[in-house]
Amino acid sequence: MSMLYLDNAATTPVRPEVLEAMMPYLTRWYGNPSSHHTVGEAAAEALADARGRVARVLGLRAGDIVFTSGGTEANNLAIKGIAIAAALRREDRRAHVVTTPIEHESVLESVAYLERVHGFEASRVPVDEHGRLSVDAVAAALRDDTALVAVGYANNEIGTIQDAAALAAAVHARGVPLHLDAVQAAGWLPLSAAVLGYDAISLAGHKLGAPKGTGVLGVRGRIPLEPLLHGGGQERGRRSGTEDVAGAVGVATALELAEREREEASDRVSGIRDRFIARVLERVPSARLTGDPEHRLPGTASFTFAGTSGEAVLLELERRGVVSSSGSACAAGSDEPSHVLVAMGIAPEVAQTAVRFTFPRWLNAPLDAVADAVEASVAAVAG
Repeated sequence: MSMLYLDNAATTPVRPEVLEAMMPYLTRWYGNPSSHHTVGEAAAEALADARGRVARVLGLRAGDIVFTSGGTEANNLAIKGIAIAAALRREDRRAHVVTTPIEHESVLESVAYLERVHGFEASRVPVDEHGRLSVDAVAAALRDDTALVAVGYANNEIGTIQDAAALAAAVHARGVPLHLDAVQAAGWLPLSAAVLGYDAISLAGHKLGAPKGTGVLGVRGRIPLEPLLHGGGQERGRRSGTEDVAGAVGVATALELAEREREEASDRVSGIRDRFIARVLERVPSARLTGDPEHRLPGTASFTFAGTSGEAVLLELERRGVVSSSGSACAAGSDEPSHVLVAMGIAPEVAQTAVRFTFPRWLNAPLDAVADAVEASVAAVAG
């Protein structure tokens, strides 16, 4: 039986163009970019080229780009690195950070670490019933010792998009830097620093058609950043360790391709998404859309189905040839309801019925058959 994979927020397949671009640096030019010989120098040139290509997409300088092992490391480095660097300039070595309760676990756990280990204080600004953040509420949470505001550009479970440019303007008015977790937004939304105004941004290659284990932190050079990894001083001293040259080439290639295709793909997939949402809501009485109905990623449609079990619905869908998820892959297997949905005011027992469908950028056909499978799956589970 053929399977339709609709869990692209969890990961995507490696694009052929990306694999082709990477292969020379896995085979012929496999040198350490710190080595001073022909093979190493070829690797160093490829690394520098990849850095420049990523910087051009983000509207940053090449020196602002740090290659990481993925979005989780990029978020950890941004949040801990910027906040700790700011605290080190203070006499009490402590500071304050602002985030929201609906962030990815790598953001929430990084903030919790700062509180637990370094004595930081944190404000978690509430969101509305659609997962939307009030810019005024963020501004009101800022203090004289606020070191950083860390917010997801688009939520990984519900797809709600935040007004990044307005957030940047509000926090910059108080002299506070903004970090955007753009792992889910990349490929769907604009990423230019000139447009969005962020000071740091995190990306993950495997959401864009690059391999798992590849990522990017873009951080403006004027922002002090305390490294988390210490050693040989690679990445301008911000992330020690021998660089993954092939991975850097892969993520640069994937990011360029996604940016080139972004506007057309977003328009096309948004239409398919809206038709799918309307059909599910029309045919499944218990279905409730989660996330902002307007400010939503083109590739995300998420629902709750009260009176069912989300996991049971997923099993029924897979039996019918549709692969989806109940939310973040990083929380898969947990018995706890989604922290995102609970923070939006959804009852825990309803939050546990959540199912998320996330579409690829190359989707070009209606999903009526998938909506029919949702109807049949929910009916089978509800009895």
